[in-house]
Amino acid sequence: MKKALKLAKLGNGFVSPNPLVGCIIVKNNKIIATGYHQKFGENHAEVNAIKNCTENLEGSTLYVNLEPCCHYGKTPPCVDIIIKNKIKKVVISTLDPNPLVSGCGVKKLRDNNIDVEIGILAEEALKLNEVFFHYIKTNKPLCIVKSAISLDGKIATKYNESKWISNEKSRNLTHQYRHKYQSIMVGINTVINDNPLLTCRLSKNVSHPIRLIIDTNLKIPITSNVVKDKSSKTIIFTCNNDTSKINILTRECVDIIICPIKDNKVDLDFVIKKLGDLNISSVLVEGGGNLNFSLFKSNLVDKLKLFICPKIIGGIKSPSFVSGDGIDKLCDATNLFIYNIKSIENDILVEADVLKEV
Repeated sequence: MKKALKLAKLGNGFVSPNPLVGCIIVKNNKIIATGYHQKFGENHAEVNAIKNCTENLEGSTLYVNLEPCCHYGKTPPCVDIIIKNKIKKVVISTLDPNPLVSGCGVKKLRDNNIDVEIGILAEEALKLNEVFFHYIKTNKPLCIVKSAISLDGKIATKYNESKWISNEKSRNLTHQYRHKYQSIMVGINTVINDNPLLTCRLSKNVSHPIRLIIDTNLKIPITSNVVKDKSSKTIIFTCNNDTSKINILTRECVDIIICPIKDNKVDLDFVIKKLGDLNISSVLVEGGGNLNFSLFKSNLVDKLKLFICPKIIGGIKSPSFVSGDGIDKLCDATNLFIYNIKSIENDILVEADVLKEV
Protein backbone atom coordinates (compact mmCIF):
# COMPACT_ATOMS: atom_id res chain seq x y z
CA MET A 1 0.00 0.00 0.00
CA LYS A 2 2.92 2.34 0.63
CA LYS A 3 3.96 1.76 -2.97
CA ALA A 4 0.41 2.49 -4.15
CA LEU A 5 0.35 5.78 -2.22
CA LYS A 6 3.72 6.77 -3.65
CA LEU A 7 2.49 6.01 -7.17
CA ALA A 8 -0.69 8.02 -6.58
CA LYS A 9 1.36 11.18 -5.94
CA LEU A 10 2.56 11.11 -9.54
CA GLY A 11 -0.90 12.35 -10.51
CA ASN A 12 -0.44 15.61 -8.56
CA GLY A 13 -1.44 18.57 -10.70
CA PHE A 14 -3.00 16.50 -13.48
CA VAL A 15 -6.10 14.72 -12.13
CA SER A 16 -8.09 17.41 -10.26
CA PRO A 17 -10.90 17.43 -9.35
CA ASN A 18 -10.46 13.63 -9.34
CA PRO A 19 -8.57 11.94 -6.47
CA LEU A 20 -4.97 10.75 -6.47
CA VAL A 21 -4.99 6.96 -6.78
CA GLY A 22 -2.28 4.35 -7.14
CA CYS A 23 -2.63 0.60 -7.63
CA ILE A 24 -0.36 -2.41 -7.08
CA ILE A 25 -1.24 -6.00 -8.08
CA VAL A 26 0.50 -8.89 -6.33
CA LYS A 27 0.51 -12.62 -7.11
CA ASN A 28 2.57 -15.31 -5.41
CA ASN A 29 4.25 -12.65 -3.26
CA LYS A 30 5.47 -10.79 -6.33
CA ILE A 31 4.36 -7.44 -7.78
CA ILE A 32 3.08 -8.20 -11.26
CA ALA A 33 1.60 -4.81 -12.22
CA THR A 34 1.42 -1.16 -11.17
CA GLY A 35 -0.61 1.82 -12.31
CA TYR A 36 -1.90 5.21 -11.25
CA HIS A 37 -4.51 7.76 -12.32
CA GLN A 38 -2.49 9.92 -14.69
CA LYS A 39 -4.89 12.53 -16.06
CA PHE A 40 -8.45 13.76 -15.47
CA GLY A 41 -10.86 12.00 -17.80
CA GLU A 42 -8.49 9.11 -18.52
CA ASN A 43 -8.22 5.59 -17.10
CA HIS A 44 -8.32 5.09 -13.37
CA ALA A 45 -5.40 3.51 -11.50
CA GLU A 46 -6.91 0.00 -11.38
CA VAL A 47 -7.51 -0.06 -15.13
CA ASN A 48 -3.98 1.17 -15.87
CA ALA A 49 -2.47 -1.47 -13.57
CA ILE A 50 -4.52 -4.26 -15.17
CA LYS A 51 -3.61 -3.07 -18.67
CA ASN A 52 0.07 -2.94 -17.67
CA CYS A 53 0.00 -6.58 -16.53
CA THR A 54 1.36 -9.27 -18.84
CA GLU A 55 0.57 -12.18 -16.51
CA ASN A 56 -2.65 -14.03 -15.69
CA LEU A 57 -4.45 -11.99 -13.02
CA GLU A 58 -6.62 -14.81 -11.69
CA GLY A 59 -6.08 -15.31 -7.96
CA SER A 60 -4.08 -12.10 -7.50
CA THR A 61 -4.45 -9.37 -4.84
CA LEU A 62 -5.04 -5.74 -5.82
CA TYR A 63 -3.94 -2.90 -3.52
CA VAL A 64 -5.51 0.53 -4.06
CA ASN A 65 -5.70 3.59 -1.80
CA LEU A 66 -9.33 4.47 -2.69
CA GLU A 67 -12.41 2.30 -3.14
CA PRO A 68 -12.79 1.24 -6.81
CA CYS A 69 -15.64 3.01 -8.58
CA CYS A 70 -18.83 1.19 -9.52
CA HIS A 71 -20.57 3.80 -11.67
CA TYR A 72 -20.20 5.13 -15.19
CA GLY A 73 -18.54 8.55 -15.31
CA LYS A 74 -15.92 9.57 -17.84
CA THR A 75 -14.69 5.97 -17.68
CA PRO A 76 -16.41 2.59 -17.06
CA PRO A 77 -16.62 1.11 -13.51
CA CYS A 78 -13.32 -0.22 -12.18
CA VAL A 79 -15.06 -2.97 -10.20
CA ASP A 80 -16.25 -4.58 -13.46
CA ILE A 81 -12.75 -5.04 -14.85
CA ILE A 82 -11.55 -6.36 -11.45
CA ILE A 83 -14.34 -8.95 -11.46
CA LYS A 84 -13.76 -9.82 -15.11
CA ASN A 85 -10.09 -10.60 -14.48
CA LYS A 86 -10.91 -12.89 -11.53
CA ILE A 87 -8.82 -10.98 -9.01
CA LYS A 88 -9.19 -12.78 -5.68
CA LYS A 89 -8.73 -10.01 -3.11
CA VAL A 90 -8.85 -6.20 -3.04
CA VAL A 91 -7.14 -4.23 -0.26
CA ILE A 92 -8.37 -0.64 0.14
CA SER A 93 -7.19 2.27 2.31
CA THR A 94 -10.40 4.31 2.40
CA LEU A 95 -13.94 4.23 1.10
CA ASP A 96 -14.85 6.80 -1.54
CA PRO A 97 -16.81 9.73 -0.01
CA ASN A 98 -18.71 10.18 -3.28
CA PRO A 99 -22.31 9.02 -2.61
CA LEU A 100 -22.32 7.39 -6.06
CA VAL A 101 -19.55 5.05 -4.92
CA SER A 102 -19.25 4.96 -1.12
CA GLY A 103 -19.59 1.36 -0.02
CA CYS A 104 -21.20 0.34 -3.32
CA GLY A 105 -17.92 -0.64 -4.92
CA VAL A 106 -17.04 -2.83 -1.97
CA LYS A 107 -20.50 -4.40 -1.97
CA LYS A 108 -20.31 -5.31 -5.65
CA LEU A 109 -16.88 -6.88 -5.19
CA ARG A 110 -18.08 -8.94 -2.22
CA ASP A 111 -21.24 -9.94 -4.06
CA ASN A 112 -18.94 -11.46 -6.67
CA ASN A 113 -16.99 -13.46 -4.05
CA ILE A 114 -13.99 -11.14 -3.96
CA ASP A 115 -12.41 -10.74 -0.53
CA VAL A 116 -12.16 -7.05 0.50
CA GLU A 117 -10.04 -5.56 3.27
CA ILE A 118 -10.48 -1.89 4.23
CA GLY A 119 -8.42 0.52 6.33
CA ILE A 120 -4.77 -0.19 5.45
CA LEU A 121 -2.79 3.09 5.85
CA ALA A 122 -6.11 4.95 6.00
CA GLU A 123 -4.68 8.03 7.73
CA GLU A 124 -1.99 8.47 5.06
CA ALA A 125 -4.57 7.95 2.32
CA LEU A 126 -6.93 10.55 3.80
CA LYS A 127 -4.08 13.07 4.02
CA LEU A 128 -3.05 12.39 0.43
CA ASN A 129 -6.56 13.13 -0.85
CA GLU A 130 -7.58 15.88 1.57
CA VAL A 131 -8.51 18.12 -1.37
CA PHE A 132 -10.78 15.49 -2.92
CA PHE A 133 -12.47 14.54 0.36
CA HIS A 134 -13.11 18.19 1.24
CA TYR A 135 -14.49 18.98 -2.21
CA ILE A 136 -16.82 15.97 -2.36
CA LYS A 137 -18.19 16.59 1.13
CA THR A 138 -18.70 20.38 0.80
CA ASN A 139 -18.84 21.06 -2.95
CA LYS A 140 -16.35 23.85 -2.22
CA PRO A 141 -12.62 24.03 -2.92
CA LEU A 142 -10.05 23.53 -0.20
CA CYS A 143 -8.74 27.06 0.45
CA ILE A 144 -5.04 27.32 1.36
CA VAL A 145 -3.50 30.69 2.27
CA LYS A 146 0.22 30.81 1.57
CA SER A 147 2.48 33.72 2.47
CA ALA A 148 6.13 34.58 3.05
CA ILE A 149 6.68 37.04 5.90
CA SER A 150 9.52 38.68 7.74
CA LEU A 151 9.98 37.84 11.39
CA ASP A 152 7.89 40.91 12.24
CA GLY A 153 5.02 39.81 9.99
CA LYS A 154 5.62 42.00 6.93
CA ILE A 155 5.16 40.87 3.32
CA ALA A 156 6.92 43.88 1.72
CA THR A 157 8.57 47.19 2.49
CA LYS A 158 6.61 50.47 2.59
CA TYR A 159 7.52 50.84 -1.11
CA ASN A 160 6.00 47.37 -1.86
CA GLU A 161 9.37 45.72 -2.46
CA SER A 162 8.96 42.03 -1.70
CA LYS A 163 11.58 40.23 -3.83
CA TRP A 164 12.74 38.30 -2.05
CA ILE A 165 11.71 37.82 1.55
CA SER A 166 11.97 34.01 1.43
CA ASN A 167 14.93 31.97 0.23
CA GLU A 168 15.23 30.06 -3.03
CA LYS A 169 14.26 26.69 -1.58
CA SER A 170 11.11 28.15 -0.05
CA ARG A 171 10.19 29.75 -3.38
CA ASN A 172 10.74 26.45 -5.15
CA LEU A 173 8.33 24.80 -2.70
CA THR A 174 5.78 27.51 -3.52
CA HIS A 175 5.98 26.51 -7.18
CA GLN A 176 5.39 22.90 -6.16
CA TYR A 177 2.18 24.14 -4.51
CA ARG A 178 1.22 25.94 -7.72
CA HIS A 179 1.65 22.65 -9.57
CA LYS A 180 -0.27 20.68 -6.96
CA TYR A 181 -3.29 22.92 -6.41
CA GLN A 182 -5.84 23.55 -9.14
CA SER A 183 -6.09 27.35 -8.91
CA ILE A 184 -4.32 30.40 -7.50
CA MET A 185 -6.05 33.52 -6.12
CA VAL A 186 -4.80 37.09 -5.69
CA GLY A 187 -6.40 40.50 -5.26
CA ILE A 188 -6.20 43.31 -7.78
CA ASN A 189 -3.56 45.20 -5.76
CA THR A 190 -1.16 42.29 -6.16
CA VAL A 191 -1.73 42.36 -9.93
CA ILE A 192 -1.19 46.14 -10.15
CA ASN A 193 1.83 46.27 -7.80
CA ASP A 194 3.68 43.11 -8.88
CA ASN A 195 2.29 42.23 -12.34
CA PRO A 196 2.83 38.50 -11.62
CA LEU A 197 2.42 35.64 -14.07
CA LEU A 198 1.05 33.31 -11.35
CA THR A 199 2.38 30.27 -13.22
CA CYS A 200 4.34 27.26 -12.03
CA ARG A 201 8.01 27.65 -12.86
CA LEU A 202 9.32 24.20 -12.04
CA SER A 203 11.67 22.80 -14.66
CA LYS A 204 9.51 20.19 -16.40
CA ASN A 205 6.21 18.31 -16.59
CA VAL A 206 4.17 20.94 -14.77
CA SER A 207 0.56 22.01 -14.57
CA HIS A 208 -0.21 25.74 -14.28
CA PRO A 209 -2.99 26.74 -11.88
CA ILE A 210 -6.12 28.55 -13.03
CA ARG A 211 -5.64 32.23 -12.15
CA LEU A 212 -8.38 33.84 -10.03
CA ILE A 213 -8.35 37.63 -9.66
CA ILE A 214 -10.53 39.43 -7.10
CA ASP A 215 -11.13 42.85 -8.70
CA THR A 216 -14.20 44.62 -7.28
CA ASN A 217 -14.04 47.66 -9.58
CA LEU A 218 -12.48 45.98 -12.64
CA LYS A 219 -9.30 48.03 -12.40
CA ILE A 220 -7.11 45.37 -13.99
CA PRO A 221 -4.74 46.77 -16.64
CA ILE A 222 -5.31 45.18 -20.05
CA THR A 223 -1.53 44.79 -20.39
CA SER A 224 -1.22 42.69 -17.21
CA ASN A 225 0.66 39.41 -17.47
CA VAL A 226 -2.37 37.51 -16.18
CA VAL A 227 -4.34 38.92 -19.14
CA LYS A 228 -1.74 38.57 -21.88
CA ASP A 229 -0.19 35.25 -20.88
CA LYS A 230 -2.13 32.30 -22.32
CA SER A 231 -0.35 29.44 -20.53
CA SER A 232 -3.25 29.20 -18.09
CA LYS A 233 -6.87 30.31 -17.76
CA THR A 234 -7.64 33.61 -16.00
CA ILE A 235 -10.97 34.31 -14.27
CA ILE A 236 -11.79 37.76 -12.90
CA PHE A 237 -14.41 38.18 -10.17
CA THR A 238 -15.83 41.70 -10.19
CA CYS A 239 -18.85 43.81 -9.24
CA ASN A 240 -18.34 46.17 -12.19
CA ASN A 241 -20.32 45.40 -15.35
CA ASP A 242 -18.39 47.82 -17.60
CA THR A 243 -19.40 46.23 -20.92
CA SER A 244 -16.63 47.88 -22.93
CA LYS A 245 -13.80 46.64 -20.71
CA ILE A 246 -15.42 43.24 -20.25
CA ASN A 247 -15.54 42.81 -24.04
CA ILE A 248 -11.83 43.66 -24.32
CA LEU A 249 -10.93 41.16 -21.60
CA THR A 250 -13.17 38.50 -23.12
CA ARG A 251 -11.38 38.90 -26.45
CA GLU A 252 -8.19 38.13 -24.50
CA CYS A 253 -9.84 34.82 -23.42
CA VAL A 254 -10.33 36.05 -19.85
CA ASP A 255 -13.52 34.90 -18.12
CA ILE A 256 -15.46 37.56 -16.23
CA ILE A 257 -17.84 36.61 -13.42
CA ILE A 258 -20.08 39.36 -12.06
CA CYS A 259 -20.49 38.94 -8.30
CA PRO A 260 -22.79 40.34 -5.62
CA ILE A 261 -21.23 43.00 -3.43
CA LYS A 262 -20.62 42.61 0.30
CA ASP A 263 -19.04 45.31 2.50
CA ASN A 264 -18.25 47.26 -0.70
CA LYS A 265 -16.22 44.35 -2.06
CA VAL A 266 -16.68 41.17 -4.05
CA ASP A 267 -18.69 38.69 -1.98
CA LEU A 268 -16.06 36.01 -1.30
CA ASP A 269 -18.66 33.50 -0.07
CA PHE A 270 -20.19 33.71 -3.54
CA VAL A 271 -16.74 33.26 -5.14
CA ILE A 272 -15.90 30.10 -3.18
CA LYS A 273 -19.30 28.58 -3.90
CA LYS A 274 -18.98 29.47 -7.59
CA LEU A 275 -15.56 27.80 -7.76
CA GLY A 276 -17.10 24.60 -6.44
CA ASP A 277 -19.76 24.79 -9.16
CA LEU A 278 -16.95 25.18 -11.72
CA ASN A 279 -15.34 21.91 -10.51
CA ILE A 280 -12.36 23.73 -9.03
CA SER A 281 -11.41 21.67 -5.99
CA SER A 282 -8.51 23.68 -4.50
CA VAL A 283 -7.42 27.32 -4.24
CA LEU A 284 -3.94 28.51 -3.29
CA VAL A 285 -4.24 32.11 -2.07
CA GLU A 286 -1.12 34.24 -2.63
CA GLY A 287 -2.75 37.61 -2.10
CA GLY A 288 -2.03 40.58 0.11
CA GLY A 289 -3.16 41.44 3.61
CA ASN A 290 -6.60 42.77 2.67
CA LEU A 291 -7.63 39.66 0.72
CA ASN A 292 -6.21 37.39 3.43
CA PHE A 293 -8.15 39.24 6.14
CA SER A 294 -11.39 39.12 4.16
CA LEU A 295 -11.04 35.37 3.65
CA PHE A 296 -10.24 34.75 7.32
CA LYS A 297 -13.07 37.04 8.43
CA SER A 298 -15.53 35.12 6.24
CA ASN A 299 -14.25 31.79 7.66
CA LEU A 300 -13.34 30.59 4.18
CA VAL A 301 -9.72 29.55 4.84
CA ASP A 302 -9.06 25.86 5.50
CA LYS A 303 -5.27 25.69 5.71
CA LEU A 304 -2.28 27.97 6.17
CA LYS A 305 1.25 27.62 4.82
CA LEU A 306 3.39 30.39 6.28
CA PHE A 307 7.06 30.90 5.47
CA ILE A 308 8.68 32.88 8.29
CA CYS A 309 11.95 34.42 7.16
CA PRO A 310 14.85 35.79 9.23
CA LYS A 311 14.43 39.46 8.31
CA ILE A 312 13.12 42.52 10.15
CA ILE A 313 11.37 45.08 7.92
CA GLY A 314 9.45 47.32 10.32
CA GLY A 315 7.42 50.38 9.45
CA ILE A 316 3.77 51.17 10.07
CA LYS A 317 3.25 51.57 6.31
CA SER A 318 4.84 48.23 5.45
CA PRO A 319 2.05 45.79 4.51
CA SER A 320 1.33 42.87 6.82
CA PHE A 321 0.38 39.28 6.06
CA VAL A 322 -3.15 39.98 7.38
CA SER A 323 -4.39 43.56 7.47
CA GLY A 324 -7.90 44.88 6.74
CA ASP A 325 -9.88 46.30 9.64
CA GLY A 326 -8.82 43.59 12.07
CA ILE A 327 -11.05 42.03 14.71
CA ASP A 328 -12.59 43.83 17.67
CA LYS A 329 -12.30 41.05 20.24
CA LEU A 330 -9.92 38.17 20.78
CA CYS A 331 -12.86 35.78 20.89
CA ASP A 332 -13.31 36.54 17.18
CA ALA A 333 -9.73 35.53 16.32
CA THR A 334 -9.09 32.73 13.84
CA ASN A 335 -7.76 29.71 15.74
CA LEU A 336 -5.26 27.34 14.17
CA PHE A 337 -3.97 23.83 14.76
CA ILE A 338 -0.30 23.74 13.82
CA TYR A 339 0.51 20.26 12.54
CA ASN A 340 3.95 20.82 11.06
CA ILE A 341 6.93 23.13 11.57
CA LYS A 342 10.08 22.60 9.56
CA SER A 343 13.24 24.43 8.66
CA ILE A 344 13.95 25.23 5.02
CA GLU A 345 17.56 26.34 5.26
CA ASN A 346 17.12 29.50 7.36
CA ASP A 347 13.38 29.95 6.72
CA ILE A 348 10.72 28.28 8.85
CA LEU A 349 7.60 26.78 7.27
CA VAL A 350 4.56 26.63 9.56
CA GLU A 351 1.64 24.50 8.31
CA ALA A 352 -1.70 24.72 10.08
CA ASP A 353 -5.37 23.79 9.78
CA VAL A 354 -7.98 26.44 10.53
CA LEU A 355 -10.14 25.29 13.44
CA LYS A 356 -13.79 25.81 12.61
CA GLU A 357 -16.88 25.53 14.75
CA VAL A 358 -19.03 22.53 13.81
